[in-house]
Amino acid sequence: MSVNQNAYDDSQIQVLEGLEAVRKRPGMYIGSTSARGLHHLVWEVVDNSIDEALAGFCTRIDVIVHKNNSVTVIDNGRGIPVGENAKLKRPTLEVVLTVLHAGGKFGGEDSGYKVSGGLHGVGISVVNALSEHLTVQVKNKGQIHQQEYRRGVPQYDVKVIGETEETGTTVTFQPDPEIFKETTEYDYDTLQSRIRELAFLNKGIEINLIDERTDTAHTHKYDGGIISFVQHLNRNREVVNEMPIYVEGSKDNISIEIALQYNDSYTENIYSFANNINTHEGGTHESGFKSALTRILNEYARKTNSLKDNDSNLSGDDVREGLAAIISVKIPEPQFEGQTKTKLGNSEVRGIVESLFAEKLQEFMDENPAVAKRILEKGIQAARAREAARKARELTRRKSALEVSALPGKLADCSSKDASISEIYIVEGDSAGGSAKQGRDRHFQAILPLRGKILNVEKARLDRILSNTEIRAMITAFGTGISDDFEIAKARYHKIIIMTDADVDGAHIRTLLLTFFYRYMRKLIESGYVYIAQPPLFKLERNKTVRYAYNEKQREIIMQEFGEGAKVNVQRYKGLGEMNPEQLWETTMDPESRTLLQVTIEDAIEADTLFDSLMGDNVEPRRDFIEEHAKYVKNLDI
Repeated sequence: MSVNQNAYDDSQIQVLEGLEAVRKRPGMYIGSTSARGLHHLVWEVVDNSIDEALAGFCTRIDVIVHKNNSVTVIDNGRGIPVGENAKLKRPTLEVVLTVLHAGGKFGGEDSGYKVSGGLHGVGISVVNALSEHLTVQVKNKGQIHQQEYRRGVPQYDVKVIGETEETGTTVTFQPDPEIFKETTEYDYDTLQSRIRELAFLNKGIEINLIDERTDTAHTHKYDGGIISFVQHLNRNREVVNEMPIYVEGSKDNISIEIALQYNDSYTENIYSFANNINTHEGGTHESGFKSALTRILNEYARKTNSLKDNDSNLSGDDVREGLAAIISVKIPEPQFEGQTKTKLGNSEVRGIVESLFAEKLQEFMDENPAVAKRILEKGIQAARAREAARKARELTRRKSALEVSALPGKLADCSSKDASISEIYIVEGDSAGGSAKQGRDRHFQAILPLRGKILNVEKARLDRILSNTEIRAMITAFGTGISDDFEIAKARYHKIIIMTDADVDGAHIRTLLLTFFYRYMRKLIESGYVYIAQPPLFKLERNKTVRYAYNEKQREIIMQEFGEGAKVNVQRYKGLGEMNPEQLWETTMDPESRTLLQVTIEDAIEADTLFDSLMGDNVEPRRDFIEEHAKYVKNLDI
């Protein structure tokens, strides 16, 4: 993948369109002006440095968050060209930073890059447009060049400020609070997660994250690349094959890396990437991998008589149970499809991945019969459980509306049949369930009380999960089916609201429910259908004035508003059951006054690891998590 260094020069910067619209409609270019869009600015700058690394000219990237939430990204690549752009008669550095879609990545084979990671190609010019202040320094051709900008406008011409024998680019930017009204504060964990991911996907690159706000720093460098990535995914699990199976190769300028390792869980975790972009919706590279895996394991099972003549073939689900895998492809011209443009559509990729992976996996199975046998045994056990689950699943399918009314003491359905306005409250306990049923708006609010804690799905196969009464009640009520049978279009409610007590037991039930939704109904979360109710912690009453506080800080503010020396009756709610129907409606269920937290999956890999840590068999990661996060807990009922 090496490129002639001289091939990346000023003549290769192509100007596609202007920058005027970016500040007017920032969401079109970075997705949103929320925290997600704020972090997208960092990824745009870091992606430029990663592209230099992919081209073979960068080995180290530093990402520094300063105390004022400005960010500096430093790389030791070749440096952005600084000569004059032939078309615009301006320095190329200025063109790259002020003209949308100006860069060295649009010319295919003739460009400075064979592979580029930028998904939208909007580049650093958008970062410049949405920054209150940006400074760029480029080291190349023996000199240090600098230019500063205010909201995308150059403050002076590119100038030489020193001499150097080094090369590279340094960009410092301050996100504009006029654009990012919600927040301009960077989240360290979000930055760390993506930076670690990039380091895994590009082995040997050193990426340092430094947070001057908290004097925190981490270095990410993985010579094992995606082998280390898979081991990271399985770090809280017992593994079936001690060393991950690793495949790499290339054909027609498409390079492929695959690493996989089985663990003792019942869920699959396959993450696919194209040019470092997480293809959440899969695509041709993922389907090629899955097809080869299923075919080769079945062929091997037949060859070794692990499957008899009258046995059915193992399904794709069977052979992927307990599988952690990373699929990473690098493609000169990626085509992205799907709702969020994160599904790889290049048809040629499927055949290349399938043939290459099948050949290497066959070799591995033949050379490691003991490991191959353990993997097959896991798949065969999964097939038996699948058959049992199929029978159990039949019981959960809703044949008609009459079935729901046949759930005495559980579902109190709403009268509306319009799913878009209908909501269901999953309520902890019969007492709170009774209040919720009486207090609700029957037209669009359904109530499903749960008795006790549901099964921890992290420790059970689907057949056992489907025999759990509370889980079956939820599946039947939601109408979507479960796992492979899941269909979001059949959802009977577009708001599924978890309403539990504000204590440790309530938090545990909430986590069990979220684990179940994440593992077996993930599309509910991805579609934005899952919410957490926020019941008040305190009721404050003075004379006949009643106010509710949802945390300690609000309680203090209300006390101050009531005035010094005022006699205030303060009631701390220990559970939802302490509220009468009117209070529950007014505080927690009335759309006009309630507060709901929408559950999102910003990072599926981190979410997966978190559920694994909190709900898995291994105690150590759970203890580590509690120790790390205990300092953030202000009030805890035990």
